[in-house]
Amino acid sequence: MRIVTAQELESWLAGGTVLERDSRGPKVVALENQLFLKIFHTRRHPALARLHPAALRFARNAALLESVGVAAPTVVDSFWLDRAQGLSGCLYQPLPGVSLETLFEQSPSEIHRLLPELASFIHQLHDKRLYFRSLHVGNILLVAEGRFGLIDFLDLKRNAFPLTKWHIRRNLRHLISHLDRRKLKGFPATELFQLYFKGSRGNEHTGTMDSPK
Repeated sequence: MRIVTAQELESWLAGGTVLERDSRGPKVVALENQLFLKIFHTRRHPALARLHPAALRFARNAALLESVGVAAPTVVDSFWLDRAQGLSGCLYQPLPGVSLETLFEQSPSEIHRLLPELASFIHQLHDKRLYFRSLHVGNILLVAEGRFGLIDFLDLKRNAFPLTKWHIRRNLRHLISHLDRRKLKGFPATELFQLYFKGSRGNEHTGTMDSPK
């Protein structure tokens, strides 16, 4: 990966709009050229971060999703921001759409209408052996009528074998945890899981999630 100079990074930050940040600094910046800058702050030891750069993993996951027909941002460049510290970044074309979290806050009835399609989408991810540990309504975008896409998929992996019941339940429990953390009361999670498992009858996914454990 190429190394971005401090001056180039400063120019991006000065002319862009910070969309997401944490205590370590900006994480996502909308640039003037319509691209997004994503900065991967890492808690790993710098040597490990250099060995497996987060920006490259993100780019590979974006390409993987595209290859299996799942809408995702298109990464156009990956680079080091501070190689010694293992700090990497990438530029990507954002995925047009609205997160299901935002959609629920704006129009709860629309979420109810989309539940069958959403259950089918999650089912398809699992059938493709895609384990997205951070799957939740903030990372799923409605990109078209009844069609969904994914963002923030750094921890996504494609398993060599079909996902187990443990993987699936852990995935769905994370979705519930996100709803609790964000205080998204009233989101029809139980109905979503019932539709998910109804579509899974006859295969290894069969089960219930009324009280996930």
